[in-house]
Amino acid sequence: MPDPVRASDTPFSVVVEEGKKYFWCACGQSKTQPFCDGSHKGSGFTPVVYEAVESTTVFFCGCKSTKDAPLCDGSHNG
Repeated sequence: MPDPVRASDTPFSVVVEEGKKYFWCACGQSKTQPFCDGSHKGSGFTPVVYEAVESTTVFFCGCKSTKDAPLCDGSHNG
């Protein structure tokens, strides 16, 4: 499988709602970053489901190198 496209050099700050599911783009090709728009079809990538356990602000990975998908772990700094 190819490496994902680096969509951003910084994370995406998103206000999430408790109980709602979010589909994070793992391939980096989505035009609606950080969320999936189906651009991965045929690539071997699949979106990562994130279900908010509380209403808060989270930071979704933009560089697509996180080891804590879909959340940012600071990988964009290294």
